Amino acid sequence: MKKETKKSVAIVNFDSLLFYKELNIGTAKPLLSEREEVPHYMVDVCSINKPMNASLFADEARKLINNLHKNETIPILVGGSGFYLRALLKGMYQCPSLPENLKIENQKLFKKEGITPFLNLLKKVDHKSYVNLHPNDTYRIMRAFEFYQVTKKPISEEKERLDSQDPYDFSKIEHLNWDIYQTYLNLPKSDHQQIIENRTQKMIEDGLVEEVKELLDKGATGIEKPLLSIGYKETIQLLQGKFDNQKAYQERINISTRQLAKAQRTFFKKVQHKNTFNPLHEMELAVDQMVQFTLR
Repeated sequence: MKKETKKSVAIVNFDSLLFYKELNIGTAKPLLSEREEVPHYMVDVCSINKPMNASLFADEARKLINNLHKNETIPILVGGSGFYLRALLKGMYQCPSLPENLKIENQKLFKKEGITPFLNLLKKVDHKSYVNLHPNDTYRIMRAFEFYQVTKKPISEEKERLDSQDPYDFSKIEHLNWDIYQTYLNLPKSDHQQIIENRTQKMIEDGLVEEVKELLDKGATGIEKPLLSIGYKETIQLLQGKFDNQKAYQERINISTRQLAKAQRTFFKKVQHKNTFNPLHEMELAVDQMVQFTLR
């Protein structure tokens, strides 16, 4: 008679901001008590001074997940950063690292003139990226700019190459030999908007401004990539006097978060073979079906 092995579960994060030890309030990071109840991996694994990138994440997460499998632990990947998930499952753009001197020059230019000069160059050398990227999406604009700096090729061409390889089919990745069950939690926009506004209010009440002040007092410049993310970028602008009042500051975070939610919704709606649930009304069903998959 075969002895039954009791499997455990662990969370593997792919939210791109939960990687950073210094960022807590603005990321709505899981509480320590929650992380003690269920093991969480890829949380607090690096500093804002040495940002994580998708390639490094994919390498680390792949090793981690394979080790969890060996230990009879079921990994549950959780997050909203679709690019990182796709990098893990499907691979990513091949691009050499940007030389340190160019990184420093780009940071200086961004601090002095903002995103405009980078957008202007993309308009000339990678018009598809220029058209498709929102001016507020500073991370992807910089990434497209840096890709061109290193390769002298538009990143949009590399994207088209990957897009020709079923980029949104994560159901079975042959080279990884993983069985994958995909749960997509999707809210009606009206419900989601209220949740976004409540979250922004709570982050501010919990001390987002104080968190950012402390980071700047400890030597952060404000142009580190993680600090260009939603909530942190606007808070730095608030401290620089770029908002007329608190209401304008808070609403700017709400607007930016809604734009991000729209982009995430667009990405995950394209993902194939997923199981979609409304988390306000169908969480019990979502969890039950996930459990059934693990018991196969």
